[in-house]
Amino acid sequence: MAIVLTKSTKVVVQGITGREGSMRAKLMRSMGTNVVAGVTPGRGGEEVDGIPVYNTVRDAVKHHGLFDCSVTFIPGTGLRDAVFEALDADVKWLVMPVERVPLYDILEMVAYGKQKGAMILGPGSIGVNTPGIGLLGWLGGSVEFATRHFLPGHVGVISRSGGQSGTLPYVISRAGFGISTVLHVGTEPVTGMSFSDVLPLFQEDEDTDVMAIFGEMGGHHEEEAAMLVKSGRFTKPIIIYVSGAWAPAGMKFSHASAIVERGSGSTQGKIERLRDAGIIVVDNPNEIPQRLRELQEQGKLRVKKVS
Repeated sequence: MAIVLTKSTKVVVQGITGREGSMRAKLMRSMGTNVVAGVTPGRGGEEVDGIPVYNTVRDAVKHHGLFDCSVTFIPGTGLRDAVFEALDADVKWLVMPVERVPLYDILEMVAYGKQKGAMILGPGSIGVNTPGIGLLGWLGGSVEFATRHFLPGHVGVISRSGGQSGTLPYVISRAGFGISTVLHVGTEPVTGMSFSDVLPLFQEDEDTDVMAIFGEMGGHHEEEAAMLVKSGRFTKPIIIYVSGAWAPAGMKFSHASAIVERGSGSTQGKIERLRDAGIIVVDNPNEIPQRLRELQEQGKLRVKKVS
C-alpha cells in the first residue's frame, strides 16, 4: 500500500506544455504514474507525449472526471491561481515542485487547502516516489537512477532537502533494503505539509516498518516529529540525520526554511529533543544501514531485503 500514490491515482499536470512540465510529465508516465491530462491556458486541444491538454482543470474534469492529484509546474508568481483552480475543481492532493513563491501566496494556498480538505505538498517539493508504483514530480532524477536505487521495500523516507532526497534511498538500497515511499516536504519558509502531517500517513501504511529521515537545521519539522512520537501518535522506529550541526545561530543554510533564530531550530536542540523522544539519531547518513540491520536483528521490524 502506498501512502499517497497508487497505480490508479488519476493525475493532472498543470503547466504541462512548458519545458519542465512536458519533461516531467513524460518522466512520471515512464515511471508508471497514471497521468491522464494536462492543463495550460490557451493550449487546449494539443497533446504532450500523447497526454491531452486542456485550458482549465474544469475542462479536463468534464472529459475525464475528477482527479486525485495535480502536479503543478507553474512559475512561482502564478502558482496561487493554479492551486486555487485545482482546489475549486475538487482536487484533494496537490504536489507543488515550485520555488520562489511569494510568502503571502503560500499562506493563502495553505489556508484554502485546509478549507477544502486537501493535502498540499510544497511549495518547493520535488515530489513523491513510490517504487514500483509511480512518481509525482521528479524525485529520483531519472528513470535509470530511480530504477537502480529506488527499490520496493519497507523503509519509508522523508527529506527536507530536495537535493538530498536521493541520498537515503541510495544508501539504503546499497545496503540491500528497499523503500516503501520517499517524500520531500519542500524548501519554502512555509510548506503545506510538515513531518507531523506526513508521519501519520506512514503510520497507517502496512508496507512501512521503519522511517529514515533527512532533516535540517532551522524550522520545526524535527521537533514536531519528536512531539508526535512522545504523544504516542507515531510508534514505528525512526532513524534520522539532521544536517547543519556546524552552523551558528542566525546563519541561513541550504534553504529559505533552514535558519536558526535565537536558538530555536538549532541542530543540537533538535537532536536533544529527538533523542529524548527515543528516536535514533545518526551523525552520518552512512550509519543508517547498520541501524536498520540492528532493528531487524532485534525483531522489531520485518524490513525486506531486495536483490
